[in-house]
Amino acid sequence: MREFLEHAVKKYYEGSPIISDEQFDVLADVYKFNDVGHQITDGIPHIHRMYSLQKFFDIEDAPAGKEYVSSPKLDGAAVSLVYIKGELQLALTRGDGKHGKDVTNKLQHKVPLQITGKPAEDVVQITGELVAPKTIPNARNYAAGALNLKDTNEFLERNVNFVAYDMQPSHLLRWTGTLEYLFLMGFATVVHVQNDIYPTDGLVYRMNENTVFDKQGYTAHHPKGAFALKEKKEGVITTLIDVKWQTGKSGIVTPVGILEPVTIGDAIVERATLHNIDYINSLNLEIGCKVEVIRSGEIIPRILRRVDEK
Repeated sequence: MREFLEHAVKKYYEGSPIISDEQFDVLADVYKFNDVGHQITDGIPHIHRMYSLQKFFDIEDAPAGKEYVSSPKLDGAAVSLVYIKGELQLALTRGDGKHGKDVTNKLQHKVPLQITGKPAEDVVQITGELVAPKTIPNARNYAAGALNLKDTNEFLERNVNFVAYDMQPSHLLRWTGTLEYLFLMGFATVVHVQNDIYPTDGLVYRMNENTVFDKQGYTAHHPKGAFALKEKKEGVITTLIDVKWQTGKSGIVTPVGILEPVTIGDAIVERATLHNIDYINSLNLEIGCKVEVIRSGEIIPRILRRVDEK
């Protein structure tokens, strides 16, 4: 299972996820898998490491007693931008958080080329998310895949935008002030975009005072001054009645689960992707078993887990 999850992480950071966030979170929790990225061997170092956020599904389990502000947790592809003396010099994918792939030729068309004022006097890293409108099917994959396009013109044809969520270092007193500065510089930010335009998968809570946040420090994987509160979607129970193997346009053969029809939201679901044989084995699926099904992003049906009858 660890090998499968490592492969899933690698494909996620390459912009071609093979399982949904919900499925990964469940499997990572069950198998105590804590890796946050695959190893980049030919990437460029981030000026400041891009940490992942510790995730909670219940606010009662999250750290308490500190002043947090919240913002939407956008569901796209994380990117860092480096400005030197106010000029855009580099844009990198998140990669493994320490190194990323150079995508400056693409992001230069989506972000301000210059920033001004005291915060821009030296070297700063602005982090954010490349996102697509949630009206686009598989919006996260659509955005992440855009970063892998070799043709810049193809990238420009995609309906994607950069939304900033932080800047390091920040000379401003509060994180909300940092975002106000970025907004004035021409960036869309997580506190200025409409919540219903882009897909989200929860909320981010962050200490507002930048000096307090910095003093908290970091674990090996997460900042101690911020966390993500994710929505744990409840699925619908049905029966896996068959598995069909289908060949896609690329020639890749993938399994599809045939389900006893069930209503999820406003749609009747009869089929769900099973990705590959490793995924089937990891969930111990077999014909006739009960399964929990969700519609990832309210669009794509996915089997989340096997449900054993008591």
